[in-house]
Amino acid sequence: MDIKILHIDSNNPLLWDQLQQSGFINHSDFTSSKEEIESKIQEYHGIVIRSRFKIDKEFLDKATNLQFIARVGAGLESIDCEYALSKNITLIASPEGNRNAVAEHALGMILSLFNKLNQADSEIRSGHWNRESNRGCELDGKTVGIIGYGNMGKSFAKKLRGFDVEVLCYDIQENVGDSNAKQVSFAEFQQKVDVVSLHIPWTPETDKMVDSDFINGFAKSFWIINTSRGKNIVTDHLVMAMQSGKILGAGLDVLEYEQLSFETLFHDKNTPEAFQYLLKAKNVILSPHIAGWTVESHERLAQVIVDKIKAKYFGQAKVEAPEQRVIGIGGFFFKSKNPKELVAWYGKYLGLITDDYGSTFWWKDKEGNDCSTQWSPFAEDTTYFAPTEKQFMQNFRVRDLEGLLKKLSDEGVTIVGDVKSYEYGKFGWILDVEGNKIELWEPIDEAFQ
Repeated sequence: MDIKILHIDSNNPLLWDQLQQSGFINHSDFTSSKEEIESKIQEYHGIVIRSRFKIDKEFLDKATNLQFIARVGAGLESIDCEYALSKNITLIASPEGNRNAVAEHALGMILSLFNKLNQADSEIRSGHWNRESNRGCELDGKTVGIIGYGNMGKSFAKKLRGFDVEVLCYDIQENVGDSNAKQVSFAEFQQKVDVVSLHIPWTPETDKMVDSDFINGFAKSFWIINTSRGKNIVTDHLVMAMQSGKILGAGLDVLEYEQLSFETLFHDKNTPEAFQYLLKAKNVILSPHIAGWTVESHERLAQVIVDKIKAKYFGQAKVEAPEQRVIGIGGFFFKSKNPKELVAWYGKYLGLITDDYGSTFWWKDKEGNDCSTQWSPFAEDTTYFAPTEKQFMQNFRVRDLEGLLKKLSDEGVTIVGDVKSYEYGKFGWILDVEGNKIELWEPIDEAFQ
């Protein structure tokens, strides 16, 4: 298999190295013009890009042997996707690679705005010690609204779990809400939210979406965060809303004025009036399209692209046996109106050997080790099942609790609280897709004997 790949943007070296190790033929050209690339693109089966120039119909017509386009990033707006797909060209992106970075950046912008950190820092550096004018407000008790509940939106909602906030999401896709965010209609969204965070692609439907009509449709004044695409907001309308007080503050990692490559802002030196306002406003935080631009995401984005290219040609890696993460049921816990009375009933009529905690069932694993499973009723007002309000909680036995929790976190599973250690083992907690709390237990069964 002689699959030739042209890299037209620089990326993490692992992308090049791993593709080469897998037998792909890599060529690079980071400086030639679009026209110069077009003159030789027929030689290549794949192309790896970031955002240097647009992959349009003219380019695709000359790429007669192209089998895939891989963009190291989340969006595909620089590609004529419909035309590429009509030519049976596979489109590859890597939103999984920088979703955590984007989520942390969005949260950082909110906290900086609420606590006036940038303003206070600037004033102190200028010799001013102003406490009252830098009095902040708290995120707790607010309603945060996420528009676009895909990779980025879900990751951001997960970061908000540590705050006492209501999280709502709006998306054109149905049934995307989860235990981290409640999906609502746009009308309900506009009625309730205090903070709006955009996590949407740039498409004909989202272009200039945030305009005066959009902004004025909200019941309350609100803060806005944009880590998606600059052209999703009409900057002139944003500034008018800030001047009127309808928008309380803005965290903008992306700007309407960015060039397609995201590398520069303006072709000339004429700075738009609205942008001049943003530069001077104390309730605005600006960053140069770097929300997904961390050291870690630089590597992760490249790895996702490598994995997807390899999957296209070699299929998914063969797994000899499924990874065994759970090794047994550790317990079943449920709420009861009168736990003591219930335990006594099960002891009397079903013969369970009971104690103050319920009943322990002993069994042996395949190696002959003694193992236990606990059955326990809890009081109706217990907080042990929090943050859920469900009537039950499962406990599963695991071997490497901390290692498993790390894998689950990387896979986007919601982790609840921190690991707790006792004489009878380590405990951690997660939420399933329906919001049920699951307790994971790395047991020391001998402690019960």
